[in-house]
Amino acid sequence: MEITEIKVFAVTEEKLKAFVSVVFDQCFMVNDIKVIQGKDGLFISMPSRRKKNGDYKDVAHPLNNETRRWLEDRVLGEYQKVLSARVAGDEEAAGDGVAVVRAAAEASGSPQSPSISLAQAPRRLEDVEEAHLSDSFWSVP
Repeated sequence: MEITEIKVFAVTEEKLKAFVSVVFDQCFMVNDIKVIQGKDGLFISMPSRRKKNGDYKDVAHPLNNETRRWLEDRVLGEYQKVLSARVAGDEEAAGDGVAVVRAAAEASGSPQSPSISLAQAPRRLEDVEEAHLSDSFWSVP
């Protein structure tokens, strides 16, 4: 299984730092992954829904710690690239906080290293949420 696309929708909130969409093998998308600032550093929160008793249950999640670390390392790495581009003042590269990472496949079918292209994104949390929610599996090429 390979990650073929990561979209990072950075926001400027106290704890919530970004929404993320991940595409696996160009055929399966997971939306609503969140980058959260915790007391021990950044971590990802998988998409969840609220149950009738008020508890939250993950809708999609890794089944083991190795896969969770792999996914978290990739997502947080792309989030850090967005932040680095902002700090460096590279307006063209940083956009307003959306990073799109696509892995290209060679003619032989083996994946290459992902390449990054950045697009414009709104800055307000409401606009980022709207853009993120409209980014559904129907928009995957």
